[in-house]
Amino acid sequence: MRWMESETNGANQTVVTEFVLLGLHDHHNLEMVLFVLCLGIYSMNVLGNALLIRMNMLDPRLHTPMYFFLSSLALMDISGTSCFVPLMLVNFLEAQITISFPGCALQMYLTLALGSTECVLLAMMACDRYMAICQPLRYSELMSWQTCTWMAVVSWGAGFANSLLHSILTWSLPFCGHNIINHFFCEILAVLKLACGDISLNTLLTVVSAAVLTLAPLLLIFLSYVFILTAILRVPSAAGQHKAFSTCSAHLTVVVIFYGTLSFMYFKPEAKELNLDKLIALFYGVVTPSLNPIIYSLRNAEVKAATIALLRGDLSRKTSRFPIVL
Repeated sequence: MRWMESETNGANQTVVTEFVLLGLHDHHNLEMVLFVLCLGIYSMNVLGNALLIRMNMLDPRLHTPMYFFLSSLALMDISGTSCFVPLMLVNFLEAQITISFPGCALQMYLTLALGSTECVLLAMMACDRYMAICQPLRYSELMSWQTCTWMAVVSWGAGFANSLLHSILTWSLPFCGHNIINHFFCEILAVLKLACGDISLNTLLTVVSAAVLTLAPLLLIFLSYVFILTAILRVPSAAGQHKAFSTCSAHLTVVVIFYGTLSFMYFKPEAKELNLDKLIALFYGVVTPSLNPIIYSLRNAEVKAATIALLRGDLSRKTSRFPIVL
């Protein structure tokens, strides 16, 4: 552990230069089990999402707005887990249990930014499904290349701007020698517990950003599916209803898993056993992103067909300037 002594108004002040990631170091055997599981799941996450992105680029049948947003989601899942899982795996082996102050700041910024971005992007994907089912005749016009690009830019921009504001307020706080983070990575709430200044403004910002970037997208998703369900029920044939709903089922499954885990992690009563909270956060951060390519592969005939074609080497190597052909 390292601290730095500095003179402030004639008095010594201890300044933190690195943090200790506590993880589950009291349960080494459990950490070894988690190392094997997380390494396997992380590898599956990276390979599965990379394969999904590759298929979306190569298969002309997937050059649509839905798969453009899916590629963005897959890239987000790879980036989000790569921000903390490799270092966490090293920590499980007890080769290194510390992280530098700048490293912790960067890790917190990226994990928070990508998590916030995913909330907004899932809402954008719900809007795309609404347009496809409720406005089919105008779908090509409404979901043009320019519109999709702006929707993606807004999603990423909102998430990263929110994280930047949180990071500025968090790292402007004094950290006076307490440097043990009771978590697997630099999660913002765990970091704030170490601050020795007033965090009331940080708490207010957390509540506001949760309402704007978590609850508002969830409300938009809910309203979109209310209109989608209403439109599907108007389809006269059962086959038509099934076909319409099948285009939404994968996205709806991802939304339920994402928000279900998020709600259980942040809105449940505080557990007496802190290790349970950390394991839930681990499931949210590692397992959930790896499920997305599986869900879209199992519940989408086009992705299944593209997967088979890619494995056979039948997909064309030519890619368009942008993977949307409307």
